[in-house]
Amino acid sequence: MIAWKRAVLLGLASWAIPFAFSFLVIPLKKSNAPMFETMMALAVLVVAGALFRHYFRGRAVSAGEALPVGLLWLAINLAMDYPMFAYGPMKMQVWAYYSEIGLAYLTFPVFGFWAARLGRP
Repeated sequence: MIAWKRAVLLGLASWAIPFAFSFLVIPLKKSNAPMFETMMALAVLVVAGALFRHYFRGRAVSAGEALPVGLLWLAINLAMDYPMFAYGPMKMQVWAYYSEIGLAYLTFPVFGFWAARLGRP
């Protein structure tokens, strides 16, 4: 059974932590864009691992729960990004947003599902 309050709070953290980290590495975007993209992808992956570990702390890990929680986190990340990238200071075309940023959030459901399957034969 999904712990909704925990899932939503950690979903907000799944957006806030990489967002805060991006301010530390944003100078790389102009000087070394591939390095910036790699750093951000790694940040999302590390955050996914840490937050899934926290979500399942003291509970049995199941792919049937990890996948919907990851999908919730994907939705939260897209919703939190929307105002900034649709109207805000970092306005982008929709296709550009998804090709540069949005697809990376698929890390949450994919990582959650496959990490939950690790313990199974």
